[in-house]
Amino acid sequence: MTHLAYVTAAYVISALAIMGLVCWILFDQSAQRRALKQLEARGVRRRSARGSE
Repeated sequence: MTHLAYVTAAYVISALAIMGLVCWILFDQSAQRRALKQLEARGVRRRSARGSE
């Protein structure tokens, strides 16, 4: 049990780092979706959409 504090701290720090990354990814995803909607509203289309016209 001498290393219990070290191991617990390592797990807590790792969990916090992973949760931070997940939050960052979700925030960035919503920002990118907003930006894409704004571009599409202005008439800018994706290159992949050109082939279906």
